[in-house]
Amino acid sequence: MKKAEFVQAVAEKAGLSKKDTEAVLNAALETITEALAAGKSVSFIGFGTFTTAERAARKAKVPGTNRVVDVPATRAVKFKVGKQLKEAVAK
Repeated sequence: MKKAEFVQAVAEKAGLSKKDTEAVLNAALETITEALAAGKSVSFIGFGTFTTAERAARKAKVPGTNRVVDVPATRAVKFKVGKQLKEAVAK
């Protein structure tokens, strides 16, 4: 499902216009992004939790060659699925 399809589906369920729904969705995604960039977690009970994890710098071997490259340290986004979402998908 692409963003436009998602906006359409949410607008129909919520009884809102597509324009208002897209504005709300954009604001929600921006807020989640800002929180994660600040090192905070974002939890939606039953749906899941977005967190960040630090990945240390390391050396990696390029497949098929003997070349070794340095991979810099970074911060990555993680998502832990909530119980209700896990159960709904498993059905």
